[in-house]
Amino acid sequence: MARWTELPAGLDRRERQLVVQLRRLKDHSGLSLSALGARTGYSRSSWERYLSGRAPVPRAAVIGLAEVCGVDPTRLLALHEVATEHRAADGHSTGTAQPLADTGPASRSWAGEHPEPPGPPAGRRRTAVAAALLVGAVALGFAVGLTTGLVAGSGTQAAAGPGRADGPDLVRPDGERWRRGAEHTCRVHRAEGLLHAGHSHERTAYLDINSSGWHVVEAQCLLRHHGVDPGAVDGMYGPVVQEAVRRFQAARRIPVDGVVGPDTWGELRR
Repeated sequence: MARWTELPAGLDRRERQLVVQLRRLKDHSGLSLSALGARTGYSRSSWERYLSGRAPVPRAAVIGLAEVCGVDPTRLLALHEVATEHRAADGHSTGTAQPLADTGPASRSWAGEHPEPPGPPAGRRRTAVAAALLVGAVALGFAVGLTTGLVAGSGTQAAAGPGRADGPDLVRPDGERWRRGAEHTCRVHRAEGLLHAGHSHERTAYLDINSSGWHVVEAQCLLRHHGVDPGAVDGMYGPVVQEAVRRFQAARRIPVDGVVGPDTWGELRR
């Protein structure tokens, strides 16, 4: 699994949600960026820019990644549409970095490398309220769809039908399933030089608003151990947890984006 860098602090939350879900899908696929480039027609360097939040992800690239991984692209495209409409409304691309240009005789910007078809008429754009609701609903349902789609595409994992908690973030190492609404006890200890709370061994998964499960419980326990109050230890990544993560990141002098990624996990387990 790739060790992702933290997303740019200035990246809009709609773009961030899309990139986080694409990263998860790529990680679940087991494909390298080079392999992903070979199968989707987008170069390795293009995927590096898309998945680092330095360039907007083209709609065709979203579809390509979903197809390669055997996942229905509907939810991803809904996230993409919300992010695209927000950029159009604000009149900018990402708010973080200028597009990068390829070098060589056929030099061209990333935007021209894979042109996108014209977007929907302005009259069909969602309102800001509807867009925000859509982001939340899509992100909440994506985890179940991701597991189911990858199982159908690979044929190598156990079936995970609707309503079952079979994902690695929903089954604790001792086999107990995570249940929404339950609060959990933190028993933080050190093993092999790293802190553990007994709920997850995760060190690379990305956790953001709407994430849930044992990975979130583990992060909440470790935050509390480090003196940062994450609120109820219930496995739900909401605004209180996000703010606690921001405070922890600032104290540890790592990028402050409110997202638990590899760098933040590394500090939590120290």
